[in-house]
Amino acid sequence: MWQNHRNIIVVMLFFILIPLLTGCWDSKEIEQRANVLAIGVDIANEKERKKEEEISHLSKKFPIPDEEMIKVTAQIAVPGRIPLGPQQPGGSVKPVLVVEVVGHTFQDAMLSLQQEIAEVLFLGHLRIMVLSEEVAKSGTSRFNDFLRRNPEIRRTASLVVSKESASKYMNLTPELERIPSLYLANMVDNLSAIGKFPPSFIGLFWTIYSSKGQAPYLPYLELKGKSSIQLNGLAYFNGDKMVGKINPLEIGVYMAVIGIGRGGYGAFVEVPGKDETVLVRAVSRKTRTKVRLKNGKPHVSIKIQYEAEIDEKESANIQLSDSDIIKKVEKQTSKNIKKSIEKLIAKTQKKKADIFGFGEHFRAKLPQYWNKDVKTKGKWSDIYQNVTFDVKVDSHIHRVGMKSK
Repeated sequence: MWQNHRNIIVVMLFFILIPLLTGCWDSKEIEQRANVLAIGVDIANEKERKKEEEISHLSKKFPIPDEEMIKVTAQIAVPGRIPLGPQQPGGSVKPVLVVEVVGHTFQDAMLSLQQEIAEVLFLGHLRIMVLSEEVAKSGTSRFNDFLRRNPEIRRTASLVVSKESASKYMNLTPELERIPSLYLANMVDNLSAIGKFPPSFIGLFWTIYSSKGQAPYLPYLELKGKSSIQLNGLAYFNGDKMVGKINPLEIGVYMAVIGIGRGGYGAFVEVPGKDETVLVRAVSRKTRTKVRLKNGKPHVSIKIQYEAEIDEKESANIQLSDSDIIKKVEKQTSKNIKKSIEKLIAKTQKKKADIFGFGEHFRAKLPQYWNKDVKTKGKWSDIYQNVTFDVKVDSHIHRVGMKSK
C-alpha cells in the first residue's frame, strides 16, 4: 500500500514539474529585437507629409483622420554598442540609431517605422517620450489609446513636453551620459528626488487624466546649447490639451499646495526696513487642506508650515544673529509665499485646470455635494473657476549657516 501511495506522489510531481520546463519556449535574444529607448512626437510640416508611405493604407483611399499628421522620431539601441562600463578609448560610434517617420496616427507611424527596421520593434525598454508643445496643445488622447493598449509600455516611463521640436531631443549628445535617452529619463526621475518637481511618469499622468477632480501636468523642458537641458517649468492641461505653463520657481509653490514635504527651491526675500535681501530656501513643508461649502459654494482652506534656512545674504550689514531680523524675514517670507500661491491658483482658475486636485478633496469629503451638483470632470472644471480660498502660511527659519556675521 505504501508503494502505491509513493507511486502516486511521483506521478503527481512529474505532471507538476513538466510545465516548468517550458518556461523559455517563447524566449528571444536581445539582439533579435529593435529596442526603442526614446520617442519624440511632432506635428509634421508640409515637406514631411509628402514622405508618407503606403504602409497601412493607400493614399487618399481611406477616411483620413481629422488630426494633423505627426512625425515620430525613434531612438533605437544598436546591439553591441550600448556601453556597459567605463568608456573605452576610441569609442566614437553612436550607441543608438535615430529614425524619423510620419503617419496619420501613432500606430500608423509605428507601422512605417517597422518597415525600416529589420528586427521586431520592442517597446519594453522605452524610457522617455517627448511631446512638442504644439503636439501637447493639440491633445494627447490620440496617443493614449495605443500606448495604454500596448502591454510592452512600462507605466514608469517618463512623459515630457518640449519647447522645441521633440526630434531635437532624440539627436541630443549630452556630455554626462553616452546614451541620450538615459540622460533624459534620469534627469526627469532625479528632479523628484531632489525636490525640484513632483512625481511624474506616464502611468501617473494617465491616472490623473482619468480622475474626475484633477487636471494632469507634465515637465516642460527647454534645450540649452547642444548638450544641455533645462527644466523650464510645468505644463498643465485641461482634459488632454495643454493650456498653460508655470515657471520653475512656481513649481515649488505648487508642490507646497499639493502637500509634497521635501523642499528644493529658494527665493530672494527683502529684509523689512532695509534695502537688502537674503536667499531663503525651503527645506520641508507641511500642508493641511480642508474643503467645505461656504454659502452653498465650494471653499478651500489651505494651511502650510514651512521649515526654511538662509543660504546667502546680500550684504554684511544684515546681522543674522539678531532674532528680530530673523522674525522679520520669516514674516516677509510667509507673505511672499501666500501671495505666490494665490496668484498661481488664480492663473489655473482662468484656464479651468485644477492641477492641485481640490476636486478630489470635495469628491472624497463631500460626496453628497459632488454626486448632486458636480458629477463629471467637465462640470468641475467650470465650477473650479469660482472656488474661493483661504491661504495661511507660517514660515520658520531654523538655520542661518555657520557664519552669520
